[in-house]
Amino acid sequence: MTDPRHTSLRDRHEALGASFTDFGGWSMPVRYTSDLAEHHAVREAAGIFDISHMAEFVVEGPDAGAFLDYALAGRLSALADDRAKYSLVLDASGGIVDDVIVYCQHRDRFIVVANAGNRDAVADAFAARRGAFEVAVEDWTERIALVAVQGPASQAILEATAELTDYSTPLADLKYYRMTHASFTPAPGAEPVPVHLGRTGYTGEDGFEVFVRWDDAPALWDAVLRAGADHGLVPAGLAARDTLRLEAGMPLYGHELSLDVVPAQAGLGRAVAADKEQFVGKEGLASVDLASAPVLVGLTADGKRAGRAGYGVFDGETRVGEVTSGALSPTLGHPIALAFVAPAVSAPGTDLSIDVRGTRIPATVTALPFYRRTS
Repeated sequence: MTDPRHTSLRDRHEALGASFTDFGGWSMPVRYTSDLAEHHAVREAAGIFDISHMAEFVVEGPDAGAFLDYALAGRLSALADDRAKYSLVLDASGGIVDDVIVYCQHRDRFIVVANAGNRDAVADAFAARRGAFEVAVEDWTERIALVAVQGPASQAILEATAELTDYSTPLADLKYYRMTHASFTPAPGAEPVPVHLGRTGYTGEDGFEVFVRWDDAPALWDAVLRAGADHGLVPAGLAARDTLRLEAGMPLYGHELSLDVVPAQAGLGRAVAADKEQFVGKEGLASVDLASAPVLVGLTADGKRAGRAGYGVFDGETRVGEVTSGALSPTLGHPIALAFVAPAVSAPGTDLSIDVRGTRIPATVTALPFYRRTS
């Protein structure tokens, strides 16, 4: 068995007393203090996450946009400079290989951010789809570190980070799913290095994901923590990240997304540009019978007992689905879950139940997301 990889921030996590878990082949901090404290900090102030385990691919060349149009479900060639777009890598049958975010630096250069556990699958898909496209695809996973600053105070914290200067677009003017570029001075007297900041994230809050050179990530982490000390910033781990994304109704690969799920089942039909002339998965999607395919819904319940992945969902005595993710929502104070259920029982307001270790817990189908931040 291969030992898990470590990010360039491992020493910082250990010094902060983090507990670690193996995630996608990487040893990552699951928590520093408590899951609840870190979750609430992101909702109320801000949290800083090491997400350097995510895979990054640089796609460059005259055919970069056309290649991504073919390789992914969305229309990426239409992205303007410094825009980002959520998209999907599909297999020939229309199943989901991975969900990704694509950042367009300019028409001939894109950065594709994939899930850590799907790094090889995405690399293989890109290699198989290159064909005659005039494009180079490079895996920069261990050249680029990613640091996420998420929460209502995230903009103020980054603006207070003195080592970050010369923004191409000021953060106050940066819209959601846009990118700006800046300079970062890793040490007094050192030469500034380029960083890129996307107004993107996986928590349901305002926030930024900062691309920085691998070896400069520790200095960036320290600088942001210093600047955030007066703003309530805390280091946050994967446990808080999971409950935050669940409240925001965001799918997680291996739970809500897989090769056995097509986009429309997971509510991601909008991510597919079905009118494109050709893309991998187009023919497979056309052959799927969605009328009987399970669909992803939100479920809410009372009390404190939450459905977990794999728990059955019932309509009376008939099993109609299965929970994919669930938790007692720290923000809302009651159990929430994502589940695939039969289309006939998928309408919001439908009363169902979850089998929680032999006890049927009443649950109601609820429109997603469970939590939506106020602007």
